[in-house]
Amino acid sequence: MKWFWQKNKKQKLQKAYERKMQEAMTAQRAGDIQKNSQLQEEAEAILAQMRQEPD
Repeated sequence: MKWFWQKNKKQKLQKAYERKMQEAMTAQRAGDIQKNSQLQEEAEAILAQMRQEPD
């Protein structure tokens, strides 16, 4: 059953990454560059976690 939870965790991380990137894009369009940078850093941290997860 371990493979089931790992895939599920990776999917959750993928959705969180996509959500952060969407928020960053919205902040950039609104002209809030600092918030955009912060959200992109958070998204990169999530992406690093995704890459560490085994397939």
